[in-house]
Amino acid sequence: MSSPDPLTIHPLAAHPRVVFLKPLVSSPKIIVGEYTYYDDPDDATRFEQRNVLYAYGPERLVIGRYCAIAAGTRFLMAGAEHPMLGASTFPFTMFGGEWAERTLDIVTAMPSRGDTVVGHDVWFGHQATVMPGVRIGDGAVVAAGSVVTTDVPPYTIVGGNPARPIRQRFDDADVQRLRRAAWWDWPAALVTEHARVIMAGTPVDIERIAVEHNLEQNA
Repeated sequence: MSSPDPLTIHPLAAHPRVVFLKPLVSSPKIIVGEYTYYDDPDDATRFEQRNVLYAYGPERLVIGRYCAIAAGTRFLMAGAEHPMLGASTFPFTMFGGEWAERTLDIVTAMPSRGDTVVGHDVWFGHQATVMPGVRIGDGAVVAAGSVVTTDVPPYTIVGGNPARPIRQRFDDADVQRLRRAAWWDWPAALVTEHARVIMAGTPVDIERIAVEHNLEQNA
């Protein structure tokens, strides 16, 4: 086998705790790219039910290719929001009946934070939490236990509650090189051929491969 099949739910037959998410999720509001995986010893196949929470509205969760998501990572969607216009944040509307009749307009008028969007090649540590509407850039790293409340720039390591930048993985010029090279969009065979360079090479090395194959993009 030259590379794993991205449409196989269990890419490692001996390790059912690891699942590729693209063939697993069924909700049209969850979009996941090829080779992004979730690792959880406690039924990883229930990612959609246990790790994407409060997805009641139209907002989507979009995750790119080649992301690594550790056990317990959760994405809180916009349905978790409570109105804060008045004295109480209690969600009367959700219980239906006359409560809903009297308050539905308050909920429907709440501004949305929009889709939650995760770029490519993002690593989430154990039990990270992502709040509604956050955008996480390509190549970012979210430390274990972090609560991400604001956008994360590409190739930035964040940690804490709320998560704050720890450091940028590469300088600005190299970040631009990597985003233009966009190795996650290369054909799978080319990724396989250059997997060692992708893991251990420099941004210049990866840029060179993209240029040789006319695969550079506008960052």
